[in-house]
Amino acid sequence: MPSFANSTLAPIVLLVLSNVFMTFAWYGHLRFKDQSLFIVILASWGIALLEYCFAVPANRLGSSVYSVAQLKTIQEIITLVVFAGFSALYLKEPLGWNQAVGFALIAAGAFFIFRDKV
Repeated sequence: MPSFANSTLAPIVLLVLSNVFMTFAWYGHLRFKDQSLFIVILASWGIALLEYCFAVPANRLGSSVYSVAQLKTIQEIITLVVFAGFSALYLKEPLGWNQAVGFALIAAGAFFIFRDKV
């Protein structure tokens, strides 16, 4: 039985964790607009450090089971899903039909990245 670290699932789990932290680092401060920019930059850097602690191993492990193009595609799809949830739940800015269509087109692109070579 393969270990978790050598599985196809490990990079995905780590990328989800990475993206949650990065989304908070980039956009979480928008709920605290009364804080100084310097403070939110420092807080964002601290959160981003945690993001890197998940992203770097995700890419290292992922490169052994996915092509780099596939790995990047996985990361982008996860980013969109995490951001959609974050936007609706944390920032209270629900996504509209036009974002849904855009995300669907990106998902269609992902289909072609993972399609076997003809």
